[in-house]
Amino acid sequence: MILRLYSWNVNGFRSVITKGFWEWFAHADADVVFLQEVKADEEQIAEEHRYVAGYQCIWNPATKKGYSGTACYTRLDPIAVRLDLPEKRFAGEGRLIELEFPWFIVFGVYFPNGQMSEERLRYKLEYYDAFLNYAQDVRRRKPVVVCGDFNTAHQEIDLKNPKQNEDRSGFLPIERAWIDRFIAHGYVDTFRALHPDARDAYSWWSFRFGARRRNAGWRIDYFFVSQELVAAVRRAWMEPEVMGSDHCPVGLELEVA
Repeated sequence: MILRLYSWNVNGFRSVITKGFWEWFAHADADVVFLQEVKADEEQIAEEHRYVAGYQCIWNPATKKGYSGTACYTRLDPIAVRLDLPEKRFAGEGRLIELEFPWFIVFGVYFPNGQMSEERLRYKLEYYDAFLNYAQDVRRRKPVVVCGDFNTAHQEIDLKNPKQNEDRSGFLPIERAWIDRFIAHGYVDTFRALHPDARDAYSWWSFRFGARRRNAGWRIDYFFVSQELVAAVRRAWMEPEVMGSDHCPVGLELEVA
């Protein structure tokens, strides 16, 4: 059986549903769709957008209105649903949805952005470390899939202008080193594994300076799988032609028994 998973930072759910989201959703025909930066809670969303035939909708909004938040639509029945990391200091921003299925555990994560201040950069790095520790604990039970907006481009090939961005959060050596460490723990960047030499392949573009038109972007949205699942990976891709957000959807297909 082939499972199709998607992740998309929609930069505002109430905005993206006016920009072709449901047409994309119907065409995607996904088993699970994780959304990041939904910037809304369930009470702000009309029922027809929360109750979609054949899908269960899971919502994890931030406490702060109009900020952060994640959501998920799944037509697979999860064995368990968990929200946020176990450490209470990382709760309140709605950054994580964890679903357990018979074959694996999948995380949809909106990792923090470190550009606002040194304090937020420190929070981002601490969140990274806490997530890795938790993922390793969970992995003792089942293989792991991790998707979402990591807010870091890993290598120079993953952004248009690496030299100009070496001192900017999102491409700092310390952030990139964490992704190195994540990979060293046995997590595989599925897109890069299948497309090792793909250039100009990005998932986020600034709204400024016509960046998307010029394809001056960054690849900061990923699907990682733990090493045990690599043999199940069939496809990993991005859909830069899909508009509605400053990010585009990214996808993964896994074959499971």
